[in-house]
Formats: sequence, C-alpha cells, structure tokens
Amino acid sequence: MKKLLLTGFEPFLNYTVNPTMKIVEELDGSAIGEYELIGKIMTVDFKTSGQQLVKLLTEIQPDVHISLGLAAGRYKITPERIAINIKDGDADNEGNKPVDESIQETGEAGYLSTLPIRKIVNKLIENGLPAEISNSAGTYICNNVMYEGLHYVKTTNSEMLSGFIHIPASHELAIQHGKIPSWSHADLKQSIVICIEVLEEYGK
Repeated sequence: MKKLLLTGFEPFLNYTVNPTMKIVEELDGSAIGEYELIGKIMTVDFKTSGQQLVKLLTEIQPDVHISLGLAAGRYKITPERIAINIKDGDADNEGNKPVDESIQETGEAGYLSTLPIRKIVNKLIENGLPAEISNSAGTYICNNVMYEGLHYVKTTNSEMLSGFIHIPASHELAIQHGKIPSWSHADLKQSIVICIEVLEEYGK
C-alpha cells in the first residue's frame, strides 16, 4: 500500500481542544483506498515543529503528506493554496514569539500546495460539506509546517504530494469557547476521509 502521513496539532493558545488531534489519532493505522494512514501529532512550537515534520518525512518517506490545522472562526473546510516564508504571530506553546522572521533563510518566498486542492473542494461540496480554497495560511505554526513540508519536497526533488488543510472548530471546542462556528466531529472526520479519497481519483 501507499503511505500517507497525516498530522494534526496539540491544543494551543486559548483552545483547550484541538479537533485535528482527535481526527489524526482516530485515523492513525487505518486504510483509505490504497493508502495506509500514519498519524502524528505536532508540537505548537516555532522552533521545533518544522524540524519535527522534516524528520517524519525523512523517516517515513510517504507518498502523500497532509497536515491538518484548526482555523477557529472559519466555517468551511479550507485547503491552503500557498505557504509563505515568514513566521510571525502570537506566542507558541513554549513562549516563542517571532516577528517577521524567515522560516528558511535560503528558501523561496512561497511554495504552492501540490495537493489537488480544487478537486478536493469540489468533492467536498458535492458531498454537502462547505469548502473553499484559502489563499492565506497565516504566519503562525500552520503556515510554518506547510512551508517546511513543501520546502522539503522542493529541495529533495521528491514526487511526494504535500499540503495543508484547515478545519473549523468542533462542537466540543465551540461550547468551551463560546463564540465561534463549529462542525460535528463526525462531519470534520468525514471531510478528511473524502479529501484522501480524492487522491485516488487524482491518480497519486
């Protein structure tokens, strides 16, 4: 079988629950079509998260890498189009708070996702799940990890597909937080399964 590395994140900032963590833990070790899923949880740390991902990519050598991130406040599934070479934002879980720093000093200004993001969005909508392409992954850890994955692909001449998908909050998190839109865990998980099923249609 082909290997698909699926990553999520631990809770961060004032979000005591991260739905990506639960999705990845539940899908770890499962098979979707021709893909064996390997699920890993990433740290919310500007200094180590990129290195953590590169280590996983090097060791696992997956055919596809998809990172999931929480975009609390969004109400659709949003595959990201581009990652930019900037880290800047609120303090991470270790207290790091970079300002206008490069992720890779010699890296390109930006890298485009190599996932079939338009096909993913279309398939989600066909299945009654709101989705759209996002043109900004921000400058926080999600962008950082997406950039590092695509930089790895570029610098190693890998044929691996790599990209990032943001998801809304779960009902569990929304109840705790109070004022953010949310989806059921079942719908969030099903949306990611559909994203992976699209890859078979895409031929990768």
